[in-house]
Amino acid sequence: MPIRRKIIAGNWKMNKTATESKILVTDILEQLGKFDEAEVVICPPFTALVSAQEALGSRTEVDLGAQNMHFETSGAYTGEISAAMLKDLFVRFVILGHSERRQYFGETDESVNKKAKAAIAARLRPIICVGETLAEREAGKMAAVVTKQIEASFAGFSDEDWAITVVAYEPVWAIGTGKTASPEQAQEVHALIRATVESIGGKAVADKIRIQYGGSVKPDNAQLLLNQPDIDGALVGGASLDAESFVAIIKNACQKS
Repeated sequence: MPIRRKIIAGNWKMNKTATESKILVTDILEQLGKFDEAEVVICPPFTALVSAQEALGSRTEVDLGAQNMHFETSGAYTGEISAAMLKDLFVRFVILGHSERRQYFGETDESVNKKAKAAIAARLRPIICVGETLAEREAGKMAAVVTKQIEASFAGFSDEDWAITVVAYEPVWAIGTGKTASPEQAQEVHALIRATVESIGGKAVADKIRIQYGGSVKPDNAQLLLNQPDIDGALVGGASLDAESFVAIIKNACQKS
């Protein structure tokens, strides 16, 4: 089985002021210590990117990510942020197509695809989110929904594009609800995603791409989830707002059961 380096990302969503973010980053770094067993990413809100970067300083254990961006390079798009603006703040990753963006702001697979290509052109690494709702799962549509999202969100990708992209599977019914897909349920969908990627980009691409699980990840379930063969990391929501919990997830996720 190919060896893929784990990637744990914290999505802070609309939480933490710039001042609070600096404190949280400092706490995370202190508790994490020297750590290179996984790639760790924090994704504060836009207003906290500068203070988070200041807190990171020269430390290399944690990378900076953003939660969204626009696909245009500049222009009359009030309230939006471009890839170049993120790059100028030393951002390396950007979350695209999160279920909350799709649900509340009308994002589509096509707009996610445009954003992903713009991110890659600016040398940002996209974390592209896919996942089904509870209604879709109960109706037996999970495979069709997730497959369509992968096919459309990654349309036109080259091997080089795939190589710097991360997929995040987030069952919408498990986000912020306290419900978590069982390791077996999560593995089933991750295997489906990898098979879909293989059908589009080939086996070499599918073997290398990292697929995160996102949906109420906590310190006590991280190890079981990330020990599944096709789960290569976690996109952590609420638990990433607490340094102790986030660091525990990172360390537990890197342990073998």
